[in-house]
Amino acid sequence: MTDQPAITRSLRERLRGHRFGDRLADGAKAALRGYGVATASRRPPPELLIIGAKRGGTTSLWHYLSQHPGLLAQFPTPNSKGTYFLSDEWHRGERWWRSHFAHERTRARVGARLGFHPVAGESSPYDLYHPLAPQRAAAVAPDALVVAVLRNPVDRAFSHWKERRRHTETLNFAAAIEAEAERTAGEEARILADPTYASFPHRHQSYVDQGRYAPMMRRWFDAFGRDRMLVVTAETFYADPQATVDQITDRLGLPRHVVADVTPRNEAPSDPMDGDLRTKLTVELAGDIAAVEELLGITTGWGASGSPGGSEAGPGAETAPR
Repeated sequence: MTDQPAITRSLRERLRGHRFGDRLADGAKAALRGYGVATASRRPPPELLIIGAKRGGTTSLWHYLSQHPGLLAQFPTPNSKGTYFLSDEWHRGERWWRSHFAHERTRARVGARLGFHPVAGESSPYDLYHPLAPQRAAAVAPDALVVAVLRNPVDRAFSHWKERRRHTETLNFAAAIEAEAERTAGEEARILADPTYASFPHRHQSYVDQGRYAPMMRRWFDAFGRDRMLVVTAETFYADPQATVDQITDRLGLPRHVVADVTPRNEAPSDPMDGDLRTKLTVELAGDIAAVEELLGITTGWGASGSPGGSEAGPGAETAPR
């Protein structure tokens, strides 16, 4: 990944050693963001939107794609991957969003060096589930390639809960999914009624519902059309990461690039899910699995037998990276 100015890196390193380093670094970041906003009209929208699913492998996919020299880093922090503009940050405005992406001058300079046109992108996995994100994306980036990675919804729910358990979740997994309906009741309606509303329960406590993919995919297909979208399962992706990366770079018009480091990201091994609870969730989600298979015209392998658990990177892993 390219396009992080050396001067920005050098400044950040110097600030870390200062007694007021954190405060100065925040000020420098705010100043750079202000510059980005001021020059937003010269910063084209991204050509790539990775929209989710949360805990479906999007961090790993972004890491693999970021090894391509033609994917431009976000401004001013090259390790960033998502803005969440299409979901929780919409109120900040399109100029704020564009401020994160490469300036036309940078694109031209990198393109001249590489001999092909580079692209920009972002990965915000809540976008798949957010009810307003598809129409917003179509308004601000109508020509983007939209990529979704869909994981076995039972495994996804468990991995989502484990992530939140490290932060704000106080309930065990069984209790959390039992409380989900009450916690999230009315939240989607509130989002639809107030576009500035950011819902914590809708984003973070919707463990099972974020695996009901068919309604989400229909919204995105309606907004973009199927020809602007690439949908893969996490199990297929992890079985051959290079093949998925090649599909994306082909669609973006980039030359193929060998992924040197295919180490899965955001690993979080843990004990496997309770077998009875796995069976219960698999039965509960059987209709949703069938619906998304019919919509996409694929066989996912997520059916009644469930996933056996196992290694972090393997298909059906209990804790596959997000």
